[in-house]
Amino acid sequence: MSDKSNTSFETAYERLEQILAKMNSSEIALEESLKLFEEADSLIRGCGEKLQGAKQKIEVLIKDRNGNVETSNSGQPQTAPFTHMGS
Repeated sequence: MSDKSNTSFETAYERLEQILAKMNSSEIALEESLKLFEEADSLIRGCGEKLQGAKQKIEVLIKDRNGNVETSNSGQPQTAPFTHMGS
């Protein structure tokens, strides 16, 4: 996995699971463990970046008190950036 930017989140996550399984088996050498750790670190960073990007793309429709979608003057639904309830 040399180019994490072109790897889908699902593919990277699947590879992380493979790495974890291999590292949990006590049958690998230290050198290989270090290589796998470095690859996993890179994949985790890449997945984090993809999740952050997805979070930034999610928008929440703004509704009025009656549950109707509020629209702008042009008739487009109003949106607001997604914010996590815990933030």
